[in-house]
Amino acid sequence: LILYLVYVNNEEVRKYIDENILSKDVEENNLNKILLTDYDKSTIFAYKDKIMILNGNLLAQYNTSAKKENELSIEISQPISSINGDYFAIAEKNGNKIYMIKDESIAWKKELEGTISKIKVNQSGYTTVIITGTTYKSVIILFDDQGNELFKTYLSNTIAIDATISLDNKYLAYAELNASGTIIQSNVKIISIDTATKKPSEGIIYTYRADSSSLIISIQYQANNILVCMYDDKICIIKDNASNEELIKFKNDESNASFASINLNNCCVTLEEASSNLFNVNSKVKLINTSNNKESVYNFSGAAKEIYTVKNKIAINLGAEIHFIDTNGWLIKNYTSSQEARDVVLSEKIAGIVYRDKIEIIKI
Repeated sequence: LILYLVYVNNEEVRKYIDENILSKDVEENNLNKILLTDYDKSTIFAYKDKIMILNGNLLAQYNTSAKKENELSIEISQPISSINGDYFAIAEKNGNKIYMIKDESIAWKKELEGTISKIKVNQSGYTTVIITGTTYKSVIILFDDQGNELFKTYLSNTIAIDATISLDNKYLAYAELNASGTIIQSNVKIISIDTATKKPSEGIIYTYRADSSSLIISIQYQANNILVCMYDDKICIIKDNASNEELIKFKNDESNASFASINLNNCCVTLEEASSNLFNVNSKVKLINTSNNKESVYNFSGAAKEIYTVKNKIAINLGAEIHFIDTNGWLIKNYTSSQEARDVVLSEKIAGIVYRDKIEIIKI
């Protein structure tokens, strides 16, 4: 118990134990790897405990031992995707085809009118699709887990930026931009799915108009039906379909975040350089729980090139070094290599370190 309490509360002790006792360091070429022969035509995903590679309309599935287990025929050349738990939605960017994959097979597929600009699936398999290229500026379609269309929302004067579904399938929220006037206005609207299924025109139960200086970027439902909204200058949360609260302000006197994400279970994350000099850069990841505002910090040496987030896992890409942490700010794995990774794909259980000729697999 004493050792656990020291580990939790003392960062230096935790770092020593991680490195010397728990052996959380892993290195390139000591892991299972998938060889890549056509990197430029391949799109790579992490799905559950699998690595998926789309190439030439075939989606190949590999296990943690780097063995190919399955292939699916997916007629998509420029994919956009959304993965959540058992559900893997994949669609043609600026096309009209969408597929839902579940349990290693295609659960349903559709060809829609208009062109698909964005998709998002929740953990129950409910999926939002944003459509453009019709007589409306945007159309938002909601499908249930069986692929049945529940309703459409038509936007005549605004452009849909993002849409998300609550974990209990009761609410659909969408972010929109109104650029028809001299000032661009960002709005967030929440729809009751039950009401909209019966009377689509009466579904909106809450509207939040952001300050004219704030540009909406993305939204995400998290635990306890908290709607997290990321703008270009801040992150806000909407609780109980009623109150809007500012959680983080970017680029002020106290913060100069270079990366931020809300794609997590119950927190949002920012990454900023804490200090630097001619030879060294020290950075920190700040994690704020959206339910109780509790803050955790993960400090590291170096400058990050990118962060990746899913559920309760975060990957910090420093190029030839990648840190995997959880939402408590604790290290899970520290990966090092002799060359810089081109990309990282991340799920709740697995990570793929992508190079031009291979993908190294890490269980997390």
